[in-house]
Amino acid sequence: MIQIIPAIDLIDGKCVRLTQGDYNQKKEYNSNPLEVAKSFEDAGLTRLHLVDLDGAKQKRIVNHRVLELIATHTQLHIDFGGGVQSDADLEVAFNAGARQVTGGSIAVRNRPMFESWLQKYGPERIILGADAHLQKIAVSGWQEATEVSVFDFVEDFAAKGVRYVISTDVAKDGLLQGPSFDLYQQLQNRVPDIHLIASGGVSEMNDIVRLNEMGIYGVIVGKAIYEGRITLKQLSQTLAG
Repeated sequence: MIQIIPAIDLIDGKCVRLTQGDYNQKKEYNSNPLEVAKSFEDAGLTRLHLVDLDGAKQKRIVNHRVLELIATHTQLHIDFGGGVQSDADLEVAFNAGARQVTGGSIAVRNRPMFESWLQKYGPERIILGADAHLQKIAVSGWQEATEVSVFDFVEDFAAKGVRYVISTDVAKDGLLQGPSFDLYQQLQNRVPDIHLIASGGVSEMNDIVRLNEMGIYGVIVGKAIYEGRITLKQLSQTLAG
């Protein structure tokens, strides 16, 4: 069964969602991220995708206190991303309770550092963030586009030992119009050995079912939960399955 991973995105310590990564299209859903995380845990979910949007913008971890709070008061397996740009940032994230850390921009800008993280912490703890716009890698909280092919990017890092990859199609994120199935199928075909986690665009349970049928390892669900398009009860029933 596909891993269902609910998302919490943080700005000013609050639970928000952006549309297509646009900080000007922000909607606040809850001022208490711990409350939200506990509701996920109560529904039987075991994982959490926690994103520091302030950190992504400022290129340093900002909301580590929230990470620590959730890690201390839940048993959720937290993968953390946003603003991890240095060895010190990485240590802050792990010390605050992250089980895995996602590096996206750093893998583009400072490949040797990212590869050193893989060597030091192992591929089970370091996730490659491969966010794409028009199949090109996007960085800095999607504020900057590159000319790097997402397929080449993932393939190159898989050869270096990466096992976990989170890929968001920026054009789909926050629109509730369905995931980028073609992108994930192509990535899966090109690099079949990675644990691919699909992110962005999930709008209904059928999207999760389809990704599961494709053999995708995991799916991140955010706005669909907050907007009531997918209920925690539905996810709980699916997990109980």
